[in-house]
Order: sequence, then C-alpha cells, then structure tokens
Amino acid sequence: MKHGTIRRDGSVLVPQAWRADRPWSRMRGLLGRPALLDRARQALWLTPCGSVHTVGMRYPLDIVFLDRDGCVLAMHEHLRPGRFRGCRGARHTVELAPGGIAALQPQTGEAWQWHMQ
Repeated sequence: MKHGTIRRDGSVLVPQAWRADRPWSRMRGLLGRPALLDRARQALWLTPCGSVHTVGMRYPLDIVFLDRDGCVLAMHEHLRPGRFRGCRGARHTVELAPGGIAALQPQTGEAWQWHMQ
C-alpha cells in the first residue's frame, strides 16, 4: 500500500494514511492488521471502492464514502465487525478508527484529497 496524507482545503486532515488501489490491497484492506490509531491520526483510503465489509475484523470502524471527485457522500460511525455498508455513487472509501468522524466533523459535499508522501 502507498503511504500519504488526506487533506481538506489544503490542510492535513489525516497525517498518516495508506492507499489501497490494487485488487489485492483492496481485498485485504485492514484484515489481520492492528487497529487504526484514534482521533483520526490514521486512515485507509480504498479506491475504487463503493462498499465495505467488516467480516473477519476484530474492531469497529468509521467509514466515509466519497464520490469520483473526493466529495463526501455519506458517513457511518462505529461499523461493528461482521457488517456491510455501501453508498450509491461512491468511488472512494476512507476507513477510520471509531471516533474518527466525530474528530474530523466532515460535511456532506466537502472535498477530500489523497496526497502521496
């Protein structure tokens, strides 16, 4: 996976993010990996990705769905293990530790960008 940051309005939103943009890295995602750090310090940006599951996960996640331009479409807080979520029109999905959405306070329609380090 690639390392980078997620930005909003040019400012760093998530300082440590990974980008899964290949079939294998998207399929594996966070499975078998340690939990992300709290307060939205870490995230996984999956692309292309319009739906996610937490089957086999040991911890919950906050999920943000983005459209083709990186604009926020929908958010789901505290998605427990063994669940599925999708969003019509989503092209990218950002997975955060629980509490990440509360910390970032994203607004529907705002643009997020992935930046490689």
